[in-house]
Amino acid sequence: MPETALAGTLGRPTAAPQRKRQPRGPGAQTRVREILSYLATALPPATSAAARLLALQCTLRMDATMHVRLPKGMLRSLRLNAPDVWDELERAQWLRVMPASEAGGAVAELLDATLLGQAPARDDRRHAADWALRASCPSRAGVVRPLPRLASVYLAAHTNPETGTGWSPLEQMARTSGDEPTELPCVLDQLLKEGLLASWRVCPESDDLHWTLRDKPRPAERD
Repeated sequence: MPETALAGTLGRPTAAPQRKRQPRGPGAQTRVREILSYLATALPPATSAAARLLALQCTLRMDATMHVRLPKGMLRSLRLNAPDVWDELERAQWLRVMPASEAGGAVAELLDATLLGQAPARDDRRHAADWALRASCPSRAGVVRPLPRLASVYLAAHTNPETGTGWSPLEQMARTSGDEPTELPCVLDQLLKEGLLASWRVCPESDDLHWTLRDKPRPAERD
C-alpha cells in the first residue's frame, strides 16, 4: 500500500460510538412513587393537594444545594402560581421562598436535609419531574382541581405499566392526598367520568383500592 494512502487511512480518526446515558437507580414512575410516600410523612396532614403537587415538583427539581427554580410557565400549567400555595409550605417550614433572579419565575430553598440522601442524578430527577407533570396535567381538560390532579399522579405512580391496573390501601392514598378516605370516592368518580379511570372498586374486607386506568402510564422519555 502506498505510504500516502496508508497515512490517509491512519490519520482519519474513528468516531467513538456514543453511549446513551442510562438512568441511575429507580425509573421515573418508581421515583415519583417514593417521593409521594416521603411527602405523606414530611408534610403536615392538613397540607392541601395544591401544596403537595408543588412540593413534588420542588423535590424532583432541586439542585445539589437544595435550591429549586420553577419557571412561570410550568407553574401556570400546574395552576400553582398562587402565593398562598407557597405560603402554606413556608408555614410548614418545609421550604423558604427566595427573591427570584428571573422575572416570572419562583426560587425557593428546601429545608429538609434528608432529601439530599434521596436525590439521584439530576437528569433522572428531571425526567421523573416531567413524568409527574404529565401525570398531573392529563389531556382530559376537565380535571383542573388540585385534588383530582394529585390523585391522577398517585394512581399513575402505583399502576402496573404492563397491565394498566393497580391497587393501594385506601387510607394510604388518602394520607398522600391530604384528604379523608371517605372523600376519595367522589374524586375517583370524577376521574372515572373524565375518562382517566376505566374502573375502580374498594374491597370491603381489606379497604384496598383497586383500579384500571383508561390509558397505561407512559414511560419517561430520555434524551
